[in-house]
Amino acid sequence: MRESLPQIEVAVGELSTVLVLRILAPLQASDTAPIKAFADTHGVEIWTQSKGPDTVQPFYPPQGPGLSYSLPEFDLRYPFKPTEFTQVNPHINRVMLRRAMQLLQPQAGERIADFFCGLGNFTLPIARSGASVFGMEGSAALVARAHESAALNGLQGQVEYQEADLFKMTPELLASLGHFDKWLVDPPRDGAMELIKSLPDVADANAPSKHAPQRIVYVSCNPSTLARDAGILVHSKGYRLLASGVINMFPHTAHVESIALFERV
Repeated sequence: MRESLPQIEVAVGELSTVLVLRILAPLQASDTAPIKAFADTHGVEIWTQSKGPDTVQPFYPPQGPGLSYSLPEFDLRYPFKPTEFTQVNPHINRVMLRRAMQLLQPQAGERIADFFCGLGNFTLPIARSGASVFGMEGSAALVARAHESAALNGLQGQVEYQEADLFKMTPELLASLGHFDKWLVDPPRDGAMELIKSLPDVADANAPSKHAPQRIVYVSCNPSTLARDAGILVHSKGYRLLASGVINMFPHTAHVESIALFERV
């Protein structure tokens, strides 16, 4: 079995821990008993993955509690699958959400965009304020999970999700989404340059400035791409940087989570 099991991935939720066995050959009858015994002894769920992430499926027990995390401050719970992206540090995630909401100051009646929304980590806390939230994300699986979480938390009437590759954003596509009062942007390490560049230039008198939000909260796991995108916002798009800071999302590493607030001048 060792030769056909090159990897074991661990996913931890509040109610369960899942071990994903990356198997190169089907499990044999002689394999199942020790795997089930291990799961029972250690109180974990076993899933298998034979090829890509879409082949991940539960093995034992067949009906475990599943993975989820909660945001008690906002009365929210999020289910997720073992290979789906969530913040690696759930405790600091709560701190980050609280700070982001303080900076964004969402209000009932506002229309707010959550770009790179994932499974709705920021979308649903924003919706709890009474705002109408539009989430955009490139992963179809995460968009499906975002819909599930919205329904689970009774917020499906306040959120809208759309699958789209934000690294291919254009001014025309951005304008077609309509006006947003505020943005929350939480991109991967490559940043959000195409999205930021799609905002109207402050020097362009013919640009549809109504499509520029008054406030942007930018959350980043890569300070260098945040600095790059901040330069575009400040020097070309008519924003000023009002606040910034770092959050120790990744202890004992050289990485940090950064957060910055921009307002249109």
